[in-house]
Amino acid sequence: MDAGKRTINEIFNGSRILEIPFFQRAYVWGEAQWGRILEDVENVSRTRTPYFMGSVILKQQLTDTSSTVGDVRTVIDGQQRLTTLSIMLKVLCLKNNSLRKFDKRFRLDDDSTVLKHNHNDIEAYNEVMELNDIKPTTRKDNISRAYQYFVNNLDSSKVDFDTICHAILFVGIDLNIEEDEQQIFDTINSLGIRLTTAELLKNYFFGRNDIADYNKYWRDVFEKDEETKEYWDREITTGRMKRTFIDLFFFSYLQIKIQDHALNVNTEDKLAFSKVEKLFESYKKFIKDYLGGDKHSILKEIRDYAAVFKKAIDSAIIDAELPAAAGIERLNAVMFALDTTTLIPYLLFVERNVQDTSERNDLYAYLESYIMRRLVTRATTKNYNQLFADRLILNRVLSKDGLINYLGGQGDKVNRMPSDDDVKKAFYDAYLTNKYAAGVLYLIESKIRNRNLHSTQLLGISKYSLEHIMPKKWRNHWAITGDKAAADFRDHKLQTLGNLTIITQSLNASIRDADWTTKKAGQNNKGGLKKYAEGIETFSAFLDSNVWDETAIQGRADFLATKALDTWGI
Repeated sequence: MDAGKRTINEIFNGSRILEIPFFQRAYVWGEAQWGRILEDVENVSRTRTPYFMGSVILKQQLTDTSSTVGDVRTVIDGQQRLTTLSIMLKVLCLKNNSLRKFDKRFRLDDDSTVLKHNHNDIEAYNEVMELNDIKPTTRKDNISRAYQYFVNNLDSSKVDFDTICHAILFVGIDLNIEEDEQQIFDTINSLGIRLTTAELLKNYFFGRNDIADYNKYWRDVFEKDEETKEYWDREITTGRMKRTFIDLFFFSYLQIKIQDHALNVNTEDKLAFSKVEKLFESYKKFIKDYLGGDKHSILKEIRDYAAVFKKAIDSAIIDAELPAAAGIERLNAVMFALDTTTLIPYLLFVERNVQDTSERNDLYAYLESYIMRRLVTRATTKNYNQLFADRLILNRVLSKDGLINYLGGQGDKVNRMPSDDDVKKAFYDAYLTNKYAAGVLYLIESKIRNRNLHSTQLLGISKYSLEHIMPKKWRNHWAITGDKAAADFRDHKLQTLGNLTIITQSLNASIRDADWTTKKAGQNNKGGLKKYAEGIETFSAFLDSNVWDETAIQGRADFLATKALDTWGI
């Protein structure tokens, strides 16, 4: 790696090709960025002082011996700025009648452009580069809009070509062929548009001569229309990271693929390939070492699995009514409301390989029971990655009986299924985070709710708030008989599930800590629990209680534990 200051003269030197990856996303800058860069270059021209404009990362490429240009580099970071500067300087030279000066920097000896654009923008970009005089354009793409913006707004008397080319500076990073652009890119905080792992993979799989394969195995799968692109670009938080659905998919597919017995992937490589932050490098190594370098051999399978993923995996379920019947919808709620997306590789494997819906749903019912019983009892999740992205796939566990036998046959207390007694005890004693407690109550509610008796539908899990029935600040308005030990016991019980309920709207602060009678009924036009918990079957039967104390909390814990064991039976 070679890093240092780079001028426009050094980046565009007239003797090297700069290739924007052919299938990279389109040029996206708009008027806000164009206005800023124009203001910057006018200031540089006036003051003649150096000005840094972010980073540019270029990666050396192998060149064909028949090529007339021996230096070809891929633009890893800097597409937006380099494209904008070249368009702006083209307009400047058109206005100044100095195209020879422009061509010296931005054209090669064969008269082609130095900057080779992607498939989205190549036609529009080349059209601008071929202009010999200022002409209006009716095209609506961003390249053409950028050209028209500079035609309308650039004052050629305020911008000096030579000053711009040597005074505007970049932090330039030049990578050799073997270096990891993903790692370098992720450490740079630049103004450019971030590349996802999927973007890097797209340009790894397809070159400028692979348009037919690109259309068949990528565009029609991931970029077919706006709805499709919106789905795959959806971003969720997993752990401490934000990840797009398309990156989640490629991670999940690789975890499935490396469990293929025929490929005999060694344990050390499986461990390396399970690292999310190294996903792009993992694909390259996996294809090189286990597929003989044939990167096209898995495109059909990727396409097929992507179709399964898009049909099955849906984070939007947290905003919609959840069905009572076991199935992929309930597991989507478990994954995306309760941060258990480690399930995805296994669910994708099951969806692809189990065609019978009833068999899948039997398996999913048991899997939901397993996850939720462990969540209620606060069992560890530290082995979930290995279990759901490795063991169950490797052993082709594709049925409820198979899952029961696998979990029961490992002699592994870490991954065991909690017993009924474990669950009951947890409802009496366990403290859960607000998110987990709300999830437990909602999933039980969605199962036991008699939907024929309600005039309003069950909302999505994201629409409910968690409320402590006896408030944490009970000492303000709730009487107690007994000593400090009794108060400490109350402090403990009010944190448990028997004292928690989901409600449709958070209670006003003025009644949240009020006494039981006021908290139920509300006051001064502010609704209470009877208004906001009405129809919540996991709690509504307790709204008629005259007293809410430790005994009432215990009674509701008994009720909830019974419903939980009905919901998550084994």
